[in-house]
Amino acid sequence: MNEKKLKICHIITRMIVGGAQENTFLSCLGQLEAGHDVTLITGHSPGPEGELLARWHHPNLKVQINNYLVRKINPIKDFLAYTSLKKYLKREKFDVVHTHSSKAGIIGRAAAWQSHVPFVCHTVHGQAFHPFEKGLKNFIYIAAEKFAAKRCHKIYAVANAMINQCVEAKVAPRKKYSVVYSGMDIKDFINAKQDLNLRAQHNIPEEGIVIGAIARLFELKGYEYFIPMAIELLKENDNLYFLIIGDGNMKEKIVEQIKAANCEKHFIFTNLIAPEEVHKYVGIMDILVHLSLREGLPRAAVQALANAKPVVGFHLDGTPEVVINDVSGYTVEAKDTAAVIKVVKKLVDNSNLCAKLGKNGQNIVKDKFSKEFMVKTLLEEYHKNLGY
Repeated sequence: MNEKKLKICHIITRMIVGGAQENTFLSCLGQLEAGHDVTLITGHSPGPEGELLARWHHPNLKVQINNYLVRKINPIKDFLAYTSLKKYLKREKFDVVHTHSSKAGIIGRAAAWQSHVPFVCHTVHGQAFHPFEKGLKNFIYIAAEKFAAKRCHKIYAVANAMINQCVEAKVAPRKKYSVVYSGMDIKDFINAKQDLNLRAQHNIPEEGIVIGAIARLFELKGYEYFIPMAIELLKENDNLYFLIIGDGNMKEKIVEQIKAANCEKHFIFTNLIAPEEVHKYVGIMDILVHLSLREGLPRAAVQALANAKPVVGFHLDGTPEVVINDVSGYTVEAKDTAAVIKVVKKLVDNSNLCAKLGKNGQNIVKDKFSKEFMVKTLLEEYHKNLGY
């Protein structure tokens, strides 16, 4: 790899606890460790998701909080975010500006382009536009993405599905895109073991079968399908336990559903846990069910497969790229709860099948989803596009 030291700036709307944010932080961390000068610009990150930078930090990472960078559309703050970013980027003279998330991706690319940054790029972690969004909003989001695509040199995506969706929406030509799979601490998940003490802490019997979910408790994250599925499965099998990792504004509604079905003892809520602790909980799962309606390529699925646990998900976005039917798990049509129930029962009733699919999945993800591979790929991309 070319050893020229680069001055790199990553821009993201919020550093909440989430997949895009973990990806961004690990990119920053890896690039720092490779000897580069790295700055992270983000807006404030309050909310039930948790603040990632309160849990993860690095003494050499320069963090700039931009008070105008907010998730919701706000014309005044958005304009001030653009002007303040442009002023800062012009002054600092970065070699690379790499944006993440929709809002920061649009404002950040425009500011970097106007500041004549030598290499401007963006990562698509998940689409702002998608089939389950209203038509007018999709029109606005696609128009904004087209605007931003003309103000960068390269666009990366965490799954081929993201590229296909962008090309079909005519955001930019295919040649402008490349896949860079989202890296993570894959070794922790590969090595995670069944922790009987952790099971006992959450009142899960040793013989209980654990079906997990890793997602924030928000709209579009799939709990409107996960909870009915779980309640239905419990009618036939009371040896099932549902481990929900995450928190959010839907929790109260979900708890009410569970109470109404009189099956509280079968549901375990971890609430927010530190990202570096997630592998321990994956270790006590038998199956992961991930029913989000809007994803790039779900990190939860990769994490479960890395631990040799089969995954069930909806056949959309990047999920089928790692959850392959009869190979590493099963995908079904989005919103088809009955189909989810059918394949989960199939797995619950066949531990040998679970083991086989899980091992296949581990072989699929163990190399290309490591944080080291992601960092290496991005740095090669930066140097190639800069010409040094």
